[in-house]
Amino acid sequence: MTERVYLYDTTLRDGAQTEGVDMSAADKARIARALDELGIDYIEGGWPGANPTDDSFFEAPPALTNAKLAAFGMTRRAGRSAANDPGLATLVAAPVGALTLFGKTWDFQATVALGIELDENLRMIAESVAFAAGRLPEVLFDAEHFFDGYRANPDYALATIKAALEAGARWIVLCDTNGGMLPDEVERVVKAVVAAGIPGEKLGIHCHNDSDSAVANSLAAVRAGARQVQGTINGLGERCGNANLISVIPNLMLKMGYATGVGLDRLRRLTSVSRGLDEVLDRNPDRHQPYVGASAFAHKGGVHVSAVAKNPKCYEHIDPAEVGNHRQIVVSDQAGRSNLAARMGELGIAPESVRREALIQVVAQMQVEFDPRDVTDLVDLVKKLEHLGYTYDQATASFELLLRRALGQVPAYFRLDRYRVIDERRRNPAGEWLTLSEATVKVEVEGESHMEVGEGNGPVHAFDRALRKVLTRIYPELTALNLVDYRVRIVESTAGTNARTRVTIESEDGAGHRWVTVGVHTNVLEASLEALQDSIAYMLYRLRGNT
Repeated sequence: MTERVYLYDTTLRDGAQTEGVDMSAADKARIARALDELGIDYIEGGWPGANPTDDSFFEAPPALTNAKLAAFGMTRRAGRSAANDPGLATLVAAPVGALTLFGKTWDFQATVALGIELDENLRMIAESVAFAAGRLPEVLFDAEHFFDGYRANPDYALATIKAALEAGARWIVLCDTNGGMLPDEVERVVKAVVAAGIPGEKLGIHCHNDSDSAVANSLAAVRAGARQVQGTINGLGERCGNANLISVIPNLMLKMGYATGVGLDRLRRLTSVSRGLDEVLDRNPDRHQPYVGASAFAHKGGVHVSAVAKNPKCYEHIDPAEVGNHRQIVVSDQAGRSNLAARMGELGIAPESVRREALIQVVAQMQVEFDPRDVTDLVDLVKKLEHLGYTYDQATASFELLLRRALGQVPAYFRLDRYRVIDERRRNPAGEWLTLSEATVKVEVEGESHMEVGEGNGPVHAFDRALRKVLTRIYPELTALNLVDYRVRIVESTAGTNARTRVTIESEDGAGHRWVTVGVHTNVLEASLEALQDSIAYMLYRLRGNT
């Protein structure tokens, strides 16, 4: 029978301590439901009584099907009984299936941070766990700073966790609170804990990532006998974060052969859960995150792509579909014919269908610094454009438009005949600076000319508003178009203010679909307009095709 490892998610509590992350009670509920659907065993909602957001969350907790909702808090204060500690009373009153209490296991922390005697610390742990265990279905003890404590005074560190276990704790969770341990020491210490009489089926691991080892340390603890892993989605957490469950889960299941509540069927949701959290928190997904990143199964070098085309195992450690991701063939100046053929195959385009003459006509419409007639074939064109600054490994939407325009598949949904942008900065009568950007555009759509004016907080914003005034009347679906990210980079570092500038724009359609387009020009506004017009054209092509 396959051994089971339990998963404990602390994204809503430890993850909320991430710098720059702010979760509302509604955000927490939405995230909790996604984790529950994934198959997480425990979802830690926060610390009741610690702040208004957590209080609001526990006042109306989400209904969970698979997971136990857990609360988090500390043992009783020194000098009080468990029954007379207000904080502990708030914790045991929470509507949860489990409570995680943390306490000091490092003698240095007890005597210096808390300023108490070591025996009093043991009593605080035992009495608090016993008090909670008599009132809630399940109690976990987070052994704070355990590994540092074990290194300094192993007998006392063991005494603290034995006190919690004897008082009724279901799980003893060993914490690398400072995040400085390495896998060999974690494995050695966990084995010593098991040998000292704490059974593995009652042991958990909670690692911070300050040495970039949290995932490896968590797996080492499981290898040594621990059967619960705590962590966060996408490795959120204070300082350098916590163990990333997005990596821990597939490593446990696909690499180490353990069973989890996720199961192989739900494992396919891993990518959507990871990106869904970023969406709730308004963060850009990490393209290079293992397993779920957009680049996790991306192949750029021509030799790699050629090998992957023969057998994906040549350069992929798992089938990306197992975690809900997919293979991506990157097109760039390092691409060979294998890259282009594979990428075009994904788009349903036969390589031989793109003729040199058609490419020349498309390039003639672009503002490039080479003669379109010098293009020999598609590979040659990509390399020339990448040399100028176009990045088709990121801007896959612009690359697809390039191909489809060469095939005559993208109609001229609109044509920008001319535009004017005024960017003015002046003082008002009070002496304060005022900035005004105004754009006027003349656009032809289906043979008719339209002119509009737009104002914005910058020239690109003003142009976008003016253009949309025209286009949304004719293409109402563009009201859902949203600019997610806008990046500017100088392509040439030696050309000064006359350098070519690359602008990449990431857009989304309100239905979860995102795409990236690119523009390049010595004028940053021209580069921006190229990327923006590609973004609009790509959305219209996706929704309308060549009609």
